[in-house]
Amino acid sequence: MGDRVDGVALAVGQPDEVRRRLEDCVTALAAMVDGGWFTGHADTVGMEVELDLVDPLGRPRLVNDAVLARVGRPDLQHELGRFTIELNLPAERLAAGGLRTLESELAAALGTGGLEALGVRLAAIGTLPTLGTEELTRDRLSSPTRYALLAQRMRAARHGPVVVHIAGRETLRFNTDSIAPEAAATSLHLRVPPDRFAAFYNAAQAVAGAQLAVGANSPYLLGRELWQETRVPLCEQVLDTRPRRLVRAGEPPRVWLGDRWVTGPVELFDSIVRRVPPLLPTLTAEDPLACLQAGAAPRLHELRLHNGTVWRWNRPVYDVGGGRPHLRIENRVLPSGPTPLDMAANAAFYFGLVRAVADADRPLWASTRFALARRDLYAAARLGLGAALDWDGADVPASRLVPDVLLPLAADGLDAWGTPAVERDRYLSVVAQRVRFGQTGARWQTAVVRRLEERAGLDRQAALREMTRRYVEHAHTGAPVHDWPAP
Repeated sequence: MGDRVDGVALAVGQPDEVRRRLEDCVTALAAMVDGGWFTGHADTVGMEVELDLVDPLGRPRLVNDAVLARVGRPDLQHELGRFTIELNLPAERLAAGGLRTLESELAAALGTGGLEALGVRLAAIGTLPTLGTEELTRDRLSSPTRYALLAQRMRAARHGPVVVHIAGRETLRFNTDSIAPEAAATSLHLRVPPDRFAAFYNAAQAVAGAQLAVGANSPYLLGRELWQETRVPLCEQVLDTRPRRLVRAGEPPRVWLGDRWVTGPVELFDSIVRRVPPLLPTLTAEDPLACLQAGAAPRLHELRLHNGTVWRWNRPVYDVGGGRPHLRIENRVLPSGPTPLDMAANAAFYFGLVRAVADADRPLWASTRFALARRDLYAAARLGLGAALDWDGADVPASRLVPDVLLPLAADGLDAWGTPAVERDRYLSVVAQRVRFGQTGARWQTAVVRRLEERAGLDRQAALREMTRRYVEHAHTGAPVHDWPAP
């Protein structure tokens, strides 16, 4: 969520001053881009993964305070719900075995010991199938005060609770005044130089549907089978702060893909400031323009905090490390899980495909309407590998487009990053096999639940608990989801 808000006094009664500060932040960013401040660029990638806490029977355990105290790992932190934690992996170079490192660090985190005494196992899954409405209330938010503050501000902005309505294979409708339903995600970070930002950002937007088609892992919510990646409509609705009059007026939501291809990073940050009201208005002592004039990179605290409450599926990020500014793209499309190998394979597919599309002589976005990228995102979220995706002006089934076109492109992109060939082939072959067998995490989950209901006679809740228990067992073997036994 950008800079943390613990202990920060909100400037609620100073809207004009907050607006001017945010505009000054954008002005400072534009000056840094134009002035060549982003020097010494390194092609690095990173990953954040949200994990669920479950008991041996697959039910949620609301004990993240106790889990974090027990493991004592600085790379594991609180997440929104008391049944979730977040793993933050350090930046790596793809050319130096970065994918293998991501996988090994994910495996080490999921294998964290010492949790048996708490009756907890870690699960990497998009929407935890065994969640009930009792886990999705305000009093089930994590203990850090920033989550309660954020929930309070969001409720005030929309003047009441939000109505979630998702129609998929089944239909779900419920009211909530909490942000706890936001589901577990895998965020992929790619550091890029300003002159290449637009190409990489547009490429990430263009391939979002393909990412979801091969990585869907969230078919259930509150006992209903909905979309293959239910996380998409869930997050877009739960985190929407617009009252109805602003929806009708066309104000953009806080969670969305966007509405156009972009020309650079400043355009994105400027749009966020102009079009989205700040939820957590702050005024720190730093004057970004004075800081810039003094020859130091400003931290742009207000802009970073505001940006952290605008959850674009591909989010621009400004940060400062060691006194030097940098830009990166945070890709938030993918769900968590199922296994470390699956998540590393999803990362390889994304990083390779984005590089190849960004490097293409004929930019994909130059001949493709943005509306098609948005359409493909929702088609893939609904249908997974059953979706048809636009490519070069034609709709192609994802099950054919991925192996015939996108995987070869991803291989070329990983080569361009300098990824060792053995790693390239290891991870892309996982995606290829997943498509070949037609078994994503979402498809495995729904197949198991249907079989448990039809052949074992279990009701839906019992079937979901048993499926989740098996999911955790299979995931802890390390075998990728395409190798999991058919129900």
